[in-house]
Amino acid sequence: MMQIKNIGLCLTLVLLSSLSFAQEELSPQEQQIVQKPAAEDVEEVLVVGEQPGPSLWKVYKGNHVLWVMGTISPISKNMQWHSKQVEAVVANSQEFLTQPSVKVQVGFWSKVSLLPSLIGIKHNPNGKKLVDVLPGSLYARWLVLKEKYIGRDNDIEKNRPIFAATELFKKSIDKSDMAPNDSVRWVIENLVRNNKIKTTKPIVDHELKNARATVKKFKSSSLDDTECFAKTIERLETDLGAMRVRANAWAKGDLETLRNLPYHNEREDCESAVLNSEIAQDQGVQNIKQLLKDEWLAAAESALANNESTFAMLPMAELYKTDGYLAALAAKGYVVERPE
Repeated sequence: MMQIKNIGLCLTLVLLSSLSFAQEELSPQEQQIVQKPAAEDVEEVLVVGEQPGPSLWKVYKGNHVLWVMGTISPISKNMQWHSKQVEAVVANSQEFLTQPSVKVQVGFWSKVSLLPSLIGIKHNPNGKKLVDVLPGSLYARWLVLKEKYIGRDNDIEKNRPIFAATELFKKSIDKSDMAPNDSVRWVIENLVRNNKIKTTKPIVDHELKNARATVKKFKSSSLDDTECFAKTIERLETDLGAMRVRANAWAKGDLETLRNLPYHNEREDCESAVLNSEIAQDQGVQNIKQLLKDEWLAAAESALANNESTFAMLPMAELYKTDGYLAALAAKGYVVERPE
């Protein structure tokens, strides 16, 4: 059964799931990349204990309000998030709006027939290893970080750069006492359940066409993911210290610090590698990011029309972008108020 579920994990339409806010961090547009020396990695002490997080964004028209909580990832492992403001807002809301996501549809018998072909789906074609597909200087930088955060693992050397980069990022934040923001999401979901709030999940459904042929083609085709790999390496070399600062700033509700620590989001390069691939073109999903945005905006407008109060969560990046989700609502005539 786990293997069947791994179709969504390993394939997800050639990493489509990464487009639904898998990486949620502040990335304001048109700002300079902030680079932190590697030495700062050990100097920034992460906050522990109970923290309130940032105040909420307010979107409204008339007496109907959409409260939006901005999130980042990673956050401190040992931070316990607790916000009385969020508790009160959720308790007085009629609907909880989740982040948008992609759901890849694969028929049952297609899943069963795919199981044998999924073996090795993360590997480079033709038995090549990272040393064979990466520039020598980039591979040397990989080895330094691999030794530090992963250790001896010969199997990962068989992986495509995009998969190796994802694993390295996960291991690095784990060893840096940080973690994805799942704990915050779990708290919110518990609040929603306890208050018996309606949950709306904006989902873009996509049926995987010719699933077995798609897997076979993916395993034998190249993916232009060297830039994704390079930007991930650069991020880990220069930005881990700043990640800690951002994690602390988010926990304390320090929005000024978050705004003053922009960076290049390497996930955009990884998404481009996927969406510009031949398989993405075959599946007709080049515009999936716009579809996700449209789905969320439709759900948000419906909630604003029908509820006096709605609660939502979005990555902090979307709250600041000039072409982000809240900017789109503002363009439609809604009033958007940022917290102080």
